[in-house]
Amino acid sequence: MPTEEELFDAVDALLAGEPEMPPPAERARLREAAGITQARLAQALQTTTQSIKNWEAGRSEPRPPRRQAYQRLLDGWIAQYGAQSQAAPAAPATFTGATAGSSPQEPAARIEAAAPVATKPSVSSRRPGAKKAVAKPAPAPAAVDPRFENGPLAVLDVENGQVVAYCVGGLVLDVPAKSLPSLVDWTLTHSKLGAPRLHPLGKDSDPLIVLTAAAAVRYGLPEKLSDEERRAGRLPEGHKVCKQLAKADWQLTQRGFGPWARIYRPAEAGQRRCVQLCVVSWDALDVRDWGDKDKGLLPATLPPGELARVLGTFASRVLTPRGTTAVTGLELMTALRPPSRRARDEETGEWRTDADGQFVRERIPGSLPERLVDAVPCEVPDGHPLLAHLPRFYQRGPAEMLMEETYDWGRPLTDEECLKSHVVGIDTNMAFAAASNGTVVGLGPAVHVKNPDFDPKIPGSWLVDLSHVDLDPRLPSPFTRTGERPEGPAWYATPSVAYAVKLGYPVAPIEAYLRPDSGRYLDPWYTRLKDAYLATMADLGVTPDLEGQEFLDAMAASKTVDPELTMVLRAIKATAKGGIGKLRERPRDTPFGQPWPALARPTWRPDIRAAVLSTSRIIMHRKIMKMAQRGLYPVAINSDCIVYPSDGPSPLDFLPATPGPGEFRLGVTPGLFKYEGSQTTLWAEAQYEQDGPHTNIARIIKSGGHAATDDGE
Repeated sequence: MPTEEELFDAVDALLAGEPEMPPPAERARLREAAGITQARLAQALQTTTQSIKNWEAGRSEPRPPRRQAYQRLLDGWIAQYGAQSQAAPAAPATFTGATAGSSPQEPAARIEAAAPVATKPSVSSRRPGAKKAVAKPAPAPAAVDPRFENGPLAVLDVENGQVVAYCVGGLVLDVPAKSLPSLVDWTLTHSKLGAPRLHPLGKDSDPLIVLTAAAAVRYGLPEKLSDEERRAGRLPEGHKVCKQLAKADWQLTQRGFGPWARIYRPAEAGQRRCVQLCVVSWDALDVRDWGDKDKGLLPATLPPGELARVLGTFASRVLTPRGTTAVTGLELMTALRPPSRRARDEETGEWRTDADGQFVRERIPGSLPERLVDAVPCEVPDGHPLLAHLPRFYQRGPAEMLMEETYDWGRPLTDEECLKSHVVGIDTNMAFAAASNGTVVGLGPAVHVKNPDFDPKIPGSWLVDLSHVDLDPRLPSPFTRTGERPEGPAWYATPSVAYAVKLGYPVAPIEAYLRPDSGRYLDPWYTRLKDAYLATMADLGVTPDLEGQEFLDAMAASKTVDPELTMVLRAIKATAKGGIGKLRERPRDTPFGQPWPALARPTWRPDIRAAVLSTSRIIMHRKIMKMAQRGLYPVAINSDCIVYPSDGPSPLDFLPATPGPGEFRLGVTPGLFKYEGSQTTLWAEAQYEQDGPHTNIARIIKSGGHAATDDGE
């Protein structure tokens, strides 16, 4: 906290008129010339490294009393090293993968460049508009939609008694709203927040308002939810803020006013009137998806400007967050594949209407139907209304339930493998997203068929006996999660049965639920997430052209380059994983046999999830078979992490120097592999002695300790 003398000095400086500070690029040049890191400068000025980054990127300006101290330091450096001519342009910034604090033009500047930036500062801006950071050559950004010139979202905080909105690009707006209903009105009429649709026939993204703890309290909300409210996931309907909204004719969705709330009025003249609200202090941004407790990356503790950049970058590359990352992953599917469009009369070319004068809508090819598709008994999870006739704790077996899951398999090392010095784990990049690419899934309803001929081109669920598929005992079965050989007939998704045929084994399905109406529904979803992932990894210094040791070094360095970008990266990966898991959302606090809310949406499609997970597991097994031809056999697999014995601690110690087609290959592209972790063979033997011969060391290869399971949900 500044002293009274410092504040008086700051006031005197204002009265005397403050000298103009050097431009941001010049500040960075002077600091580099002096050989001072951003972290050291931040320590001297008693601020954060991120603040230094912001000052040098032009996103914000220092405030008194630090402004005077910073000005004095810059003046001293100018005297020592001279001022750069204003006529000479600054050298373009390039990313070299340096660690945080070592480069003035580092990824924080690229976060700003990646997010939508206002074309001109708002008249209500409290600070100068952000200056664009000079980055490595890139395609010219698309024109900013004037409706959303302030970006997709704003983070609201309270400063000196005034509510301010931190937008992307460093823009900060005054918020005149005194109540939550007036805040919603201001957002829709004056904020110019939102994002254009991702598909020409889709919907624009509603503006997102993120409330810090101080802003939540300012608008009459509790700083934290009570235990009862947290269990319910919402405020009680009688809360004063809910009453204020109802009195102003604003409505809430069925999930009520929780950490993520949608506040709306019915559309008028085809225009949506909806605002998405996110209350950070209510744990709206799950630290497991957006942060890292071990590294102190907590969304709720980020300064509002930094949080706006993190969420803005995610919004520009993926989608404006609409709930948890899993919810956002599901919403992204619909945003890229809208279900329907208005229908035209083929003869007149005019819009068709029904007897009530309402526009008739027709399904868009390649999308899911707007109406619910009837569930299939073998595909639904326990507790579904289709299974209400079963006893409460009845355990269905593989012949009754489709059990397409990722691997959870392990085996003891052979005597020869024990002579190796290490066990090394490698991990698939964006495994579920990669598996979704090109996978043909069912779109319409299923057709039940008895004794069908197998057709690999038709997605569906097949009851078939694959117990006769006999492989090397050092390899897991490709048809079960545990890697154990099937014991009899079981339900499988099409990719699993097709793989048995490719291995040369005959199949004779007993029955099937087939979906002739099919397509590559998830392809645009994969492309959007892949591009977001690769762009973020490139900002962290890892690009697709890197291979071998160069790739491993870049991956290791990326973990310390920029904490904010790391948060964006985690959220992108969680969106891919959670979106697939959300396709088969299970009941929560719902009586057995009763429908739960997720069943009411067309995107509740457990068959699509099963097809993706089956594809993911089969891709892994196909690569395992390729490696086995080289005499290399895995000892454990957990989801997308696989462990091999090795003569050293690096993946390069066991992977082929020149990988052939279909073999494991290191790289950043989704579907390729990265280093997960390594331990000594003695450590592995100790795990087997402690927990049994079928211990899955892939679960703990990274940390050497306990790890959570990963089942795609």
